[in-house]
Amino acid sequence: MTLQFSARTRWALQPTPYALALQAARASSAPLFDLTASNPTTCGFEYDSAGILRALSQPECLEYEPDPRGLPIARRAVANYYAEAASAKAAMEQIFLTTSTSEAYSYLFRLHCDPGSEILIAQPSYPLFEFLADLDDVRLMPYSLFYDHGWHLDLAALVARITPETRAVIVVHPNNPTGHFTSAQEREALERVCREHRLALIVDEVFLDYAFDSSAKNPSSFAHGEHPVLTYVLSGLSKVAALPQMKAAWIAAFGPAPILNEATARLEVIADTFLSMNAPVQHALPYLLANRHSVQRQILERVRRNLAVLDARLADSRWTDATALSRLEVQGGWYAVVRVPALCSGEALAIRLLQEQRVAVHPGYFYGFDGDGWLVLSLLPNCEEFAEGTDRLIHFFR
Repeated sequence: MTLQFSARTRWALQPTPYALALQAARASSAPLFDLTASNPTTCGFEYDSAGILRALSQPECLEYEPDPRGLPIARRAVANYYAEAASAKAAMEQIFLTTSTSEAYSYLFRLHCDPGSEILIAQPSYPLFEFLADLDDVRLMPYSLFYDHGWHLDLAALVARITPETRAVIVVHPNNPTGHFTSAQEREALERVCREHRLALIVDEVFLDYAFDSSAKNPSSFAHGEHPVLTYVLSGLSKVAALPQMKAAWIAAFGPAPILNEATARLEVIADTFLSMNAPVQHALPYLLANRHSVQRQILERVRRNLAVLDARLADSRWTDATALSRLEVQGGWYAVVRVPALCSGEALAIRLLQEQRVAVHPGYFYGFDGDGWLVLSLLPNCEEFAEGTDRLIHFFR
């Protein structure tokens, strides 16, 4: 019997050669130095397990209180988070709870786009966006980030991609995986472009709390300040509290009053259609957000230490050609990008590192880097594993 499937799900479902090699490496009994680890719950951080479980077992969780925007107690916790972390005012009426930032993107795509509409998004970027766009019949149009002693927004490239079908611009702040924070000047330029072309601005800030430099030069949240254009700020517990399994995220909407009111009214209907948030997590959200600092400190200490180890290894005088490998500047997040000799395709290089050195890394093409010679390393693994994996990586090229 032959069935018809939606064209939007016409993906290549067979595993890639790299996926097969990684599966084989993980099945082997030999140690694997996994520099792709991105799940904080398996990286050895300490959580307040008793407190978390207690927050999830409140008696109020047994009562069903459907609210399309999310329970007031949970939205108030998100508003308090922005007041504390970003010195930003976000009224409860401007906040919508979702199960993930992926769901938040889907809500916003449905709010602003018709089939075939276009969304501008930076490149390099996280690959999940392509699947979200496919499922909502939206076309992603990439605009470039370029590297010159740090990452920069190519505003001219962005403007050149705008067409009559363009509906919004996505900014990831800081970018995943480059760790690039959108500067105040870049934000102003983006808002000017969006105002001129009547576009919404969608800002993903899941890594905002993980800035490597705590000085004032790091740009603030897009929730802070004036909002001359319709702006949606996305985040969630996955990174803010390092609790991806809790499935709680949010949209905070800002902008000029008339268009903001219309957007939130329409967004409420979309959210009411799904009512996807569960009661236990909503009631636990005040506790989970208020107690995020402990795990954030652990993660920041880990990623800064691993970044220092990587830099020390690359600068080691025993390395005869210091220009062959280089670490690109990163301002925040959980990843580092390393430029390496383009000995072969990115996938072939990642497979060789698995098979010859037992080191797992992400090839650059996975995030949309142009050409070969890019590797993306997670900074979350425990320090001993990261140091050994880095040594093996350098030994391979030596």
